[in-house]
Formats: sequence, structure tokens, C-alpha cells
Amino acid sequence: MIFLFKIGFLDVTWVDLVDITIVSVLLYQVYKLIRGSIAVNIFLGILALYLIYLIVRAAQMELLATILGQFMGVGVLAIIILFQPEIRKFLLVIGRSTEFRDNFFKNISTWRHQYNADFDLHQVIEAAKTFKATKTGALIVFSHDTELKFYIETGEVLDAEVTKGLLLSIFNKSSPLHDGAVIIYKGRIKAARCVLPVSENDHLPAHYGLRHRSAIGMSENTDTLVMAISEETGRLILARNGKYIRGLKLKQVEQKILQFLHNDEPTNWEELPEEEPEEARA
Repeated sequence: MIFLFKIGFLDVTWVDLVDITIVSVLLYQVYKLIRGSIAVNIFLGILALYLIYLIVRAAQMELLATILGQFMGVGVLAIIILFQPEIRKFLLVIGRSTEFRDNFFKNISTWRHQYNADFDLHQVIEAAKTFKATKTGALIVFSHDTELKFYIETGEVLDAEVTKGLLLSIFNKSSPLHDGAVIIYKGRIKAARCVLPVSENDHLPAHYGLRHRSAIGMSENTDTLVMAISEETGRLILARNGKYIRGLKLKQVEQKILQFLHNDEPTNWEELPEEEPEEARA
């Protein structure tokens, strides 16, 4: 064992430094996941309860210590239940960054590129252009790895070819399928009117409605790219990994979607300034 230095009676080694670094990174990732959500308050409540338990036990208050001890005994199970969404996102973050995942998708990248070449994304972009011009609300989920069967089952299964006309028909305000999301997987519209999870991020702009929050929430919980178009303003956002980009031109939107489908997207998403409304530019 190689000793680096000594602090009092503690001998610090390289292993200790690596251990502290890994724990610091894990704690920082946990903080990033729960920041801005109600999970922060729950975590602080659990921490306060645990500190009270330590004080009560130190004061030898046997009855109260026994009662609180019962809560502490099932603490791990309670944390798993209460923080289930955050734990799922944390594991998803780890899974996305593993070398195994990168190598796995490199092995099948040829098949994916060939397949995505048959996916006419231009149909989606043309539909989005119409949605923005007519201020028609739309919510479209793109998935390249998983079928999202759980979310598909919440809507109407279609399994249809992606066309501009079909997308315009689905999100037409008089259509029974317009209220919900369209899921596109393997170059086909798998389902419409799908129910998506809503983000609990408290730092989202106040004017973001249910459609935008659902897009961000879906990107938080799944490995997908979600496009949302506002019904009030016609503005478009892309959501990925709980982050969103706004103010993109349609050409940039097409590029971002293609990068996602080909697994060639940048690791960091920088938020762009929100584009001005048409009346402001006029």
C-alpha cells in the first residue's frame, strides 16, 4: 500500500483519493437529478428525521428511539419507493455512459444507418412547418433503441408510414387523436394519442404548458428525443435527457433529429435564445 500523506492518525492512500472522487461524482449526479424537483424536499425531510433519530438515541430516549428506529429499519425500501423516478433516471444516466453501450451500438451502427436512411424525416419537418404557421399543437416522440411499448399502449396503435398528411390529420384540432403524443419508432408511426409523463422540474418557464412539460418529462424518463410545438405561440422545442432547446430553425431541428437517429449527437445541449414571436419581428 502506497501512502501519500498523513492527517493526524489517518493514513491517506491513492485508494482513498479514488474512493473520495467516485463518491463525490455520485453525489453530484444525484444532486443534479433531484435539483429543481420535489425530491429535494423529501430528501431533506428524510435527512432531518435521521438526525433526530441520532439525537434521540444519544439522549437515551428509549421509547422514541425505538419508534424512529422502526422507520430507519425500512429506510432503504422507503427511499427506493419515494425516489423511484430519480433512481431510474440515475441508472439511465449510468447506462448511457457505459463503454458497453457505446461498443454495442457501434456493432449495429451499419444496420441503423441503413434503416434510418429509409425514414423520410422531411415529411415530419414539413408537417412541423405547417404546425408552426397555423399554431397547431403537436407532440412527437422519436425513439431509436426501444419500442416504448408501455407508452404505446396508452394510445391508439397505428403502425403507419410517416407522412406529412397523416401527421396533419392526427394533430388537427378536430381530430380525436390530437390530444396526446405520436411515437415514431423504426421509421413508422407506432401510435397516436399517447400519454407521456409530465416533468416535475420547478425551473421550467412559467408559460410552458402541459405539452412542453410532457416533452421534457418523457426525455427525462426515456432515451428519446421529443419535439413539442405550442398551440398558443407556435414555438418549437426539442427535449433530450431532461434538457430542451428552443429557438431552432427547421433546418437545425432536422439536423438534431438526424444526429439522434444516427447516434451521432453531441454530449452537451446548449440552450439557444428563444426566437422572437412573429408580431415582435414585424
